[in-house]
Amino acid sequence: MKTSPLTVSPQGRAAALERERYRKMARSAHAYVRGNTKQFYEWLDACQPSTLPEGPPVWICGDCHLGNLGPLANMQGNVEIQIRDLDQTVIGNPAHDIIRLALSLAMAARSSDLPGVATALMMERLVEGYAASLTKHHDGATRRKIGTVPAAIAPVLAMAGRRSWRHLARERLEDPSPRIPMGRRFWRLSGEEEEAISQLFEKRSVSRLASLLTSRADDASIHVKDAAYWMKGCSSLGRLRYAVVLSAGGPASQNQFCLMDLKEAVAAAAPSYSKVGMPRDHAARVVEGARNLSPHLGDRMLSAQLLGQPIVLRELMPQDLKLEFSELSAHDACEVAEYLGSVVGQAHARQMNTQTAVSWQAELRKHRSKSLDAPSWLWNSVVDLVASHEAGYLQHCRRYAEKL
Repeated sequence: MKTSPLTVSPQGRAAALERERYRKMARSAHAYVRGNTKQFYEWLDACQPSTLPEGPPVWICGDCHLGNLGPLANMQGNVEIQIRDLDQTVIGNPAHDIIRLALSLAMAARSSDLPGVATALMMERLVEGYAASLTKHHDGATRRKIGTVPAAIAPVLAMAGRRSWRHLARERLEDPSPRIPMGRRFWRLSGEEEEAISQLFEKRSVSRLASLLTSRADDASIHVKDAAYWMKGCSSLGRLRYAVVLSAGGPASQNQFCLMDLKEAVAAAAPSYSKVGMPRDHAARVVEGARNLSPHLGDRMLSAQLLGQPIVLRELMPQDLKLEFSELSAHDACEVAEYLGSVVGQAHARQMNTQTAVSWQAELRKHRSKSLDAPSWLWNSVVDLVASHEAGYLQHCRRYAEKL
């Protein structure tokens, strides 16, 4: 593998990653919520057991915010909106995913300067979409047609279906050629890292991940073309993270090359139910959670070991996109809340039998006041979390300013 001069050495990564984390979280209160999952878990730990409903034990995302939902392609290229990041997945209380998504939606509404009334309506629509999807999953009506996807999401979904390797390479690598440009996002590997990555993809069980696409031969010859440390994300900053370009052999085409994302898996901070059967290996846990919650993603993931650490490998598909909203109208915000609620509800429902799904749906529809259709436990949780995160964001910005 060829390396290039770099602005950040392997020894300087920790300090650079800390600066980047502070910078990203200072951009907005919504960005702060995305990057500071720890505060959400601390809030959950402080909750009295009777404060929240106790849902059935299922795999949950654990960090179910807006940025962790988006279009995902399966091996056949079919695209759906699913959960796209499962680092914190555990078998736990599905109510935690609802609250985390509700908080993210509320902060997005504040970033769009929407009134509090809009936030209240969003919470109602979120629960409505989630609860309805629980039973729809079991009566065969779970999948929405493209025409019913909210206007704020439909263009992203349509664009995802049109994307190819060229789009992915220009977006991620800034160049459609199979080389990784060293610079702000991609950093040079150490010799030990280069050797470890090369040896990893020499294993047939690992290299086969690149031949799973229906357009590639099962016996395709897999070669590492380039690799780099990847400064990516916010909550994952500080972990091992690598981008690897592979050549899948065969004639030159847009499917000849693939971009692999290698991410270190660490212990989940999300609270889980006790006495449930989860893999002890953190990478295996992430893959198992993904297969249950997001089949489009889980079916093209693999757990392995690199430099003595558990890692998750997945091929990044051109269709994989993040949902980002710079500004939402009150109408669009409510439509998005209901739709994404149904996406998360479907992810949970596919793990429940009909009786469990119906019982959980009934539980969610309790505790409603005469003036608010959303459960009181959800509304009170969001109010409390928004207040604490707004204060935390301002304190973070003050600390960030002091470091400038």
